Amino acid sequence: MEKETGRIEAFSDGVFAIAVTLLVLELHIPELKDGDTPVHLLNALKIQWPGYIAFVISFFSIFIIWVNHHKIFKQIYKRNTGLMFANGFILFLVSLVSYPSALLAKFFLSDSKQLSVTIYTGLFVLINLAFNLLWQQATLDKKLLRPGISDTAIRRLRNNYLYGFPTYLAAFIVSFFYPDLALAVCVLLWVFWAASSKKINFTETPVL
Repeated sequence: MEKETGRIEAFSDGVFAIAVTLLVLELHIPELKDGDTPVHLLNALKIQWPGYIAFVISFFSIFIIWVNHHKIFKQIYKRNTGLMFANGFILFLVSLVSYPSALLAKFFLSDSKQLSVTIYTGLFVLINLAFNLLWQQATLDKKLLRPGISDTAIRRLRNNYLYGFPTYLAAFIVSFFYPDLALAVCVLLWVFWAASSKKINFTETPVL
């Protein structure tokens, strides 16, 4: 069967690339005065450590999202309007990651830390919902999927994203009270996604 999703995947890859590039723009070069020494530069760089953490977390979150997006589209061979809009919703949310990442970098050491973390974790709740929506749209009509894909593989991929939702939601709720813990939960979930994505095998024969 000819794969019809080439343009969707190419456009999506471009959006992911731009989203990652936007993160770099939030890393600012410190401003020094005449006569400042390397020690002053080092101290100025140290002050910006929340920005570095936000960049690393956001970069790898987008990378893991891209990996999972790639794996989903290895199973999708045809497209319809519902699937294209669901994919567009994911891309819309991914393109927003740089903004809460910038908020996190700027306000992590301030009294607005909790709100910045809440906005950040809330975005990933929406991204998880968007992935669930994409896979739901793809599986409503099995003719859109790779020929020969088993019901077991369909359920396994569905569960991979369904299980993530309560965890992201928990991180969002926890962020109102313990923002550091909320971020840690998100990071651990991304590690889980990275580990679980390579374990998913879509070549098994259907269970009869």
